[in-house]
Amino acid sequence: MERRCFSCLEKTIHSFKFIDDFKYYKNNPIFAFEKKISMSLHQHFILHKPYGYLSQFIYELKRKKKLLGELHDFPVGTMAIGRLDEDSEGLLLLTTDGKMSETIRSRKVDKEYYVQVDGIIDQEAIDKIREGVEIGFNGTKYITKPCKASLIHEIPAFGARGKKIRDERHGPTSWASITVNEGKFRQVRKMTAAVGFPTLRLIRVRIGNVHLNDLQAGEVLEVENFQIEI
Repeated sequence: MERRCFSCLEKTIHSFKFIDDFKYYKNNPIFAFEKKISMSLHQHFILHKPYGYLSQFIYELKRKKKLLGELHDFPVGTMAIGRLDEDSEGLLLLTTDGKMSETIRSRKVDKEYYVQVDGIIDQEAIDKIREGVEIGFNGTKYITKPCKASLIHEIPAFGARGKKIRDERHGPTSWASITVNEGKFRQVRKMTAAVGFPTLRLIRVRIGNVHLNDLQAGEVLEVENFQIEI
């Protein structure tokens, strides 16, 4: 009787679509069945992270911080894929699938940022950013890898930031697009500062082929899959 039940369960398991790297443990079909079901139930989210929020769900220090769990009722086990600094905004992907998180955090995936800088950034500065600039990292000097960068001539329609950037009387500002596939600490901010244009506002607008589009600050969109192209 027990053998017959296991046979039926094996047939049930085979009716499910296998994930490419999933091992079917023939000697333990119940485990395989439970594993397959759990993998099919992963959830994925696209978030427009507002200014002033940490890219995490838990903060153990005494100082009160705004966390991602305040923005949406995410399921248990949800993790942010990569991070955006507290003072950065824009596209943040979240998932319950650890393997997908590891893939997207790979340096092979492009991340595009729109940056508002102090002063009118020019083509010469953009060219330097493209070629690579020297920044500080872990107490040493580091030359950033060649990347994509361009001027943005029309002010992006993101709306006002949660905290006012500064008074316009302090001088003009301008925008640029910078796309990198490495992720050193506060790298994009350091890159614009290295060419003489400190970043005042940073918004991530794309990860691979996933775009922020018109998602508003604080909004969350649940998707079936990110389908990141590498």
